[in-house]
Amino acid sequence: MSLSLGQAAPAIELPNQHGQMWRLSEHRGRVVVLLFYPADETPVCTKQMCSVRDHWSQYQQTGAEVVGLNTDAVEKHRRFAERHELPLPLLSDADGHVVKAYDMKNFFGTKRGVVVIDGAGIVRFVRTVMPIFRPTDDEVIAAIGKAQQS
Repeated sequence: MSLSLGQAAPAIELPNQHGQMWRLSEHRGRVVVLLFYPADETPVCTKQMCSVRDHWSQYQQTGAEVVGLNTDAVEKHRRFAERHELPLPLLSDADGHVVKAYDMKNFFGTKRGVVVIDGAGIVRFVRTVMPIFRPTDDEVIAAIGKAQQS
């Protein structure tokens, strides 16, 4: 399945790093950013999530809900978030159904990518990158701004 701009975002109901359920449907009315990344505690993924942390005030100024997401377990997410003082929820898609629904599955698990969903639940931005690269915070924040204008 391919995720297309302008389509309704697939439902998400996943536990965060604290074991609390996070539901996309509960965030209607605001832009949601899904940061898909391959694995906790890997060099590029750690740089990506720490960059989000370091630019967190800019993300907060947009009013968007920003979450990280991959197939790692809740406990692994908890340790990763605590170790690096990450302010964003990290969602555990242990069985990979959301990663697959968003076309972010690859041979090894989770692709590195960004999906921005507008307040009406419509996909407004999709980008995947090679695993050794990461999307820039400026690019993601600009995509949030465009989704808010939709």
